[in-house]
Amino acid sequence: MNPASADSTPARRVLDTNIVLDLWVFDEPQAEALRESVERGHTHWLATAAMREELARVLAYPQIVKRLTHRALPASAVLGQFDRWAQLQPDAPKAPCVCKDPDDQKFIDLAVCHSAALHSKDHHVLCMRKRLERCGVALNPTPIA
Repeated sequence: MNPASADSTPARRVLDTNIVLDLWVFDEPQAEALRESVERGHTHWLATAAMREELARVLAYPQIVKRLTHRALPASAVLGQFDRWAQLQPDAPKAPCVCKDPDDQKFIDLAVCHSAALHSKDHHVLCMRKRLERCGVALNPTPIA
């Protein structure tokens, strides 16, 4: 670990719902560094109540319930990770860059409002990389664990 990184200010990041699922439902190996960064305090995960509501709704989808059941992981445990690590913020004002998928807009708005990195795998967000950069948002930067 870089000694300077331990003393630096934690990175502000906004995690979309699919990324949260990768962290605590699917245990995606590609998400390990981000999960460690959150859990070690190197990342301040910014979120809103609406993002928690979306996560709760998605955790009830049949394909997600199947995965949770397979892992003997209750949805409440995933929501508990959200409650433990996410730093709730008020809803952000509409950002100047608009996503074609209105469900993704809240993540973009929050990232732009706080000049935070945004982590997403959503096609509608990924195609906005240059517009997000112009708004001060890095898309899927590598986290420091």
